[in-house]
Amino acid sequence: MPKMKTHRGTAKRFRVTGSGKIMRSKAYKSHILTKKSQKRKRNFRHETEIAKADQKVVARNLGRR
Repeated sequence: MPKMKTHRGTAKRFRVTGSGKIMRSKAYKSHILTKKSQKRKRNFRHETEIAKADQKVVARNLGRR
């Protein structure tokens, strides 16, 4: 069988940590920022782990498992 190809769109949006968690960036941080509080905008900078329901599909698209 040929090698599995990584889904490039997925690879640009997620990263895998050393322990195997799949991380994503937060939404709502790109525009209409004037009405959002400084604290809220600051919290958009942090990454968060993806939902349990999405882990299987994203991992497969990244060529894992």
